[in-house]
Amino acid sequence: MVDTATKKKNVSAKKSKVKTDKKIIHKGLELMCTAKTMAEKYEENAKVTSKYVHATSRGHEAIQLAVGMQLKPQDWVAPYYRDDSILLGIGMEPYEIMLQVFAKKDDPFSGGRTYYSHPSLKRDDMPKIPHQSSATGMQAIPTTGVAMGIQYKEITGIAEDYAGENPVVVCSLGDASCTEGEVSEAFQMAALKQFPILYLVQDNEWDISANAEETRAQDITHYMKGFKGIEVRTIDGSDFDLAYQTVKEVIDTIRKERRPFLIHAKVPLLGHHTSGVRKEWYRDDLDEHATRDPYPKMISQAKNAGFSAKEIEKIEKDIRAFIDDEFDKALNAEEPDPNSIQDFYFAPSPITEEKGEREPAGKKPTVMVDSALFGIREIMEKHPEALLYGQDVGGRLGGVFREAATLAQQFGDARVFNTPIQEAFIIGSTVGMSAVGLKPIVEVQFADYIWPGLNQLFTELSRSYYLSNGKWPVSSIIRVPIGAYGSGGPYHSSSVESVVTNIRGIKVAYPSTGADLKGLMKSAFYDPNPVVMLEHKGLYWSKIKGTEKAMTIEPDEDYVIPFGKARVVQEADQDKINEGESVVVVTYGRGVYWSLEAAEQFPGQVEIIDLRTLSPWDEDTVFATVRKHSKVVLVTEESREASFTLGVAGKIQKNCFTSLDAPIEIVGSVDTPAIPLNSILEATLLTNGDKVADGIRATLNF
Repeated sequence: MVDTATKKKNVSAKKSKVKTDKKIIHKGLELMCTAKTMAEKYEENAKVTSKYVHATSRGHEAIQLAVGMQLKPQDWVAPYYRDDSILLGIGMEPYEIMLQVFAKKDDPFSGGRTYYSHPSLKRDDMPKIPHQSSATGMQAIPTTGVAMGIQYKEITGIAEDYAGENPVVVCSLGDASCTEGEVSEAFQMAALKQFPILYLVQDNEWDISANAEETRAQDITHYMKGFKGIEVRTIDGSDFDLAYQTVKEVIDTIRKERRPFLIHAKVPLLGHHTSGVRKEWYRDDLDEHATRDPYPKMISQAKNAGFSAKEIEKIEKDIRAFIDDEFDKALNAEEPDPNSIQDFYFAPSPITEEKGEREPAGKKPTVMVDSALFGIREIMEKHPEALLYGQDVGGRLGGVFREAATLAQQFGDARVFNTPIQEAFIIGSTVGMSAVGLKPIVEVQFADYIWPGLNQLFTELSRSYYLSNGKWPVSSIIRVPIGAYGSGGPYHSSSVESVVTNIRGIKVAYPSTGADLKGLMKSAFYDPNPVVMLEHKGLYWSKIKGTEKAMTIEPDEDYVIPFGKARVVQEADQDKINEGESVVVVTYGRGVYWSLEAAEQFPGQVEIIDLRTLSPWDEDTVFATVRKHSKVVLVTEESREASFTLGVAGKIQKNCFTSLDAPIEIVGSVDTPAIPLNSILEATLLTNGDKVADGIRATLNF
């Protein structure tokens, strides 16, 4: 029989069993107290801090600190919107983080442009944090792209040497966000390719006002069973000692074995969803969640590790005084300069003028699709950081239009490869690939299928440079076959330029010849911004009567065209201009060939301008030419309704109003919800040479 004294001794021994080193427990206690005190300070000053929406890590601190404290400068992390404890864990100062609460000029992440705990960081002594948005789950694909890029560099032998301490990527997610379809695309690719990534899923059983019973069929532990090859750990994420040891084991394994893991951390939600959506409005489980508060557990572990109550009390007192001072400093810090509002719109491109030889002697004309192929081949031969991926671009097919034919055979499956049918992943992964220094060229099979990737294009790619205050431009080329040709029907014929040109922060090219396609492809590769390359599939082989001039002499390897520089396709005769009998046609893509066909009916009277790029477009050339002729016709394959071309017309009207002698004429396709399959209906819908001629005639005769 064990006596009472022995029982007490055994209980004491059990309580004191803390696996984590005392120094780490001490640091964890300080940082958890800091995070808790910051959250309390925000709440105490809600009238001031609620000006800008924010959330805090209250309840999630233990697992977040366990992760943040173990990351190294070579690592990458994507904290979630309530992950300020991760930021403290990697070494950020409270003052820096609080600058974001007040959207101040010196906010190190965005310069006051985006929400609290929406970090982007590029410091040599800390893990890297590419920009990510507020949209739930959207960070999964870009962050998985980081891991894909790291793996690519390791496979191809261009990775940095970290003496065995290989980089780990951490993607933080809320459990509710894992119901998003794009999160499953990221999981699928990580499982398929075995990327070195840790998905940290913090499960507090709440969405906003919807709880787990309303929003999920199972938690992530069960869901992840469908993704073969991702190992899972489920833990009490409010226990710092357990969390630290689990994270250590997982990260050590990823550094060595280069494969994906998921940690499912069950945590309480002790703060508000955000400062604008308060917990007391809809929750009836606040008392239960309070029983799982990680802070008292941390205090207990600190005591078991040998810290006295007096030492802990001093830590708390010192941190409170420190946070009070830092809060006041942040509150009174300088506001952003209003004149900086358009800073970091586009990263500067090195291509500012047309260079190289457009028509080398001794060459025969090349079809447009081969000009693109040859351009990409030259890029990949010269740049090991360049790679190509997308649906069906691999060795078996080389793209449905054979636009990537032979590239996989030449450069291997590591550099040219197929992806699943995942437009969101194809586009969004370029954020991460670019962040690690790669130059991805990706393909969306048809413009009609760009829509699943539009969320990533709009939310992540286009805003990264601006919202990271210039730290993280996204250098990527997204090739998109576009336009109606050969009865492609409603799902292979669409024009989407009006949608993509309305996304600020990306560049859009729409070449009409092989020479322009190659020159713009090279320019896009050297451009540090995301580029959508719209390639009209009806021009690829010049099979359509009247499009023969899309075949051009292949430019030399050095040929580049700056974005925003139009091409004069043909000029009008000076005497016709002098007599007021001329007109300028402004167009792009297949519109160039309808315009050339129509111009044959008006000898010497028609100047044709090919925009070549739609964002930016060459306003100077267009305005100057409109003023020269005083009459303008705009030609597009799109419908005229709510279109890119209407926007061009609006700018011409505003800037050239006093020079116009006739209304601006727009010739476009018939307005329908989709393009019909039947060839007669397709031809009826589309712009053509006769319609353009009618527009020119009406304008000249006005």
